[in-house]
Amino acid sequence: MMCEVMPTITEGDSGGPPRGGGAQNGSDPEANFEQLMVNMLDERDKLLESLRETQETLIQSQTKLQGALHERDVLQRQIYAALPQVRENTTHTYIQTDRETDRQTERQTERAHCCSGPVSLQ
Repeated sequence: MMCEVMPTITEGDSGGPPRGGGAQNGSDPEANFEQLMVNMLDERDKLLESLRETQETLIQSQTKLQGALHERDVLQRQIYAALPQVRENTTHTYIQTDRETDRQTERQTERAHCCSGPVSLQ
């Protein structure tokens, strides 16, 4: 594998001040670079902390979701277990009510036929 070599960066330009006077100017860019690195490392630490907090929140949310799904499943099983009884009771009650209604209708019809006779208008 072939590696490319980056060109060397000089601290001063050829037309700049002499080397003795450039020491003070050379420390400014160096200090700026160091400050930039410190800022980048601080930012990285903040991002890593934020990532950890977000991961913890995600884990907590997933745990709550699993609990809610389990609770939903339990409730659904209870509903399905109770539904046949509800259907049977409802059907039984409906049949009883329907029979009673039929009997009442028959009685009313019998009374209407029994008691209806010629009515005089006088």
